[in-house]
Amino acid sequence: MTATADLQPELEAGLDALGIDRAHAPRLLAYLALLARWNATYNLTAVRDPREMVTRHLLDSLSFHAFVPDGALVDIGTGPGLPGIPLAIVRPGVDVTLVESNGKKTRFMRQALRELGLANARVAESRAESLPRSGAFGCLVARALGTLAELVRVGGHLIAPGGRLLAMKGRHPDDEIAALPEGWQVAAAHRLAVPGLDAERHLVVLTRLNDRTNQDQ
Repeated sequence: MTATADLQPELEAGLDALGIDRAHAPRLLAYLALLARWNATYNLTAVRDPREMVTRHLLDSLSFHAFVPDGALVDIGTGPGLPGIPLAIVRPGVDVTLVESNGKKTRFMRQALRELGLANARVAESRAESLPRSGAFGCLVARALGTLAELVRVGGHLIAPGGRLLAMKGRHPDDEIAALPEGWQVAAAHRLAVPGLDAERHLVVLTRLNDRTNQDQ
């Protein structure tokens, strides 16, 4: 297995391409090393090669960092902390709540937060629809978790007035956009470039209709 230290040049090149300070590389690699170690026993992710994790987990999670506002962010269905933990590492002004119902994944994340010393992140062991924090977050992010309509259904209540839902998708999800529930709209859709990944990625930004705070943004 590739030693994570050997991956630093590759990660740093990816961070450069995304406009992220290379100083975050050691902490990101520490998270990756811990994920790879736990994954060998607990099967936290289907991606097992650390080199592939750099692209498919770290850089993919960070590809939309520029669209994430400072403040309270909730990452629903985060699994082992993706994209929330990489975002918390590179964006200290973001206060991240990691929502996951799988016990082995929440145990891993709590250990990762302790080892990484991430004071701006916390774990909520819960299903998103059951989290009792209505309107508490200015931003909700979700990566590879259901359709846009499903994201609104399970997480829409968590978003504050003027807040945004950031959904990471592969191809531009025209069918999902057409099926959005009443009261929600697409504020923007951005094609993302993930260094080292030859696949489509899009970020779809949803807001509530008639939300004046989000008009013209």
